[in-house]
Amino acid sequence: MGNGLADDVLLLALDDRGTNIVGDPGLDYGLAGAVLLDLMLADHLHLADNRVVVTDPTPTGDPVADAALDRIAADTKPRKPDAWIQPLTDGLRARLLERQVEAGVLRVERDKVLWVFPRTRYASATGAEPATETAVRRDLADAVNSTGVVPARTAALLGLAQAVGLTGKLFPDQDKKALQSRLDEIAEGNWAADAVRQSIAQIQAMIGAMAALSVATMVVTTS
Repeated sequence: MGNGLADDVLLLALDDRGTNIVGDPGLDYGLAGAVLLDLMLADHLHLADNRVVVTDPTPTGDPVADAALDRIAADTKPRKPDAWIQPLTDGLRARLLERQVEAGVLRVERDKVLWVFPRTRYASATGAEPATETAVRRDLADAVNSTGVVPARTAALLGLAQAVGLTGKLFPDQDKKALQSRLDEIAEGNWAADAVRQSIAQIQAMIGAMAALSVATMVVTTS
């Protein structure tokens, strides 16, 4: 499968110094949802009666996606998408970060906050925006600034970016109403079979709701 949607979400969510601009746990939900969407777009999964069903257990060639596919296939009872997002976050970010480091895209930086608290960041290996991220940003910008149908993968990635609150950061100079109108148009476009598109939209909405609920819970418990 090559570079997956989850890899793209990860790079977009980290600034060049390695700071997570999405926040937790929103990023982890977005990464897990991205793995599900990649498997759906590749026809390995689909939704039936609002349950995730394996349609093709054949390995994809992506170790991250294959681990998720094997886990879902081994489950004896089909689950709703939201029941899979949380379990799939387990260790996912670490595996994605590790392979970006191995690929030379990111580097590990360790320091201490206030000279006491250990901190690990995954910064750009060159100190500038990674070339792979630049290519992804260009594809997203082309889609937003065009008027036609966009590729399925790009449409799914835009939906994920919107679900985790990234679109405003990706397009800071865009008029908000015009941007939202274009995103809605892309989401409703004919970039995938209707059933697949609706399933993907449902998962994207679920990610946004789960992230928002987690943030609200944190606010309540800390106030």
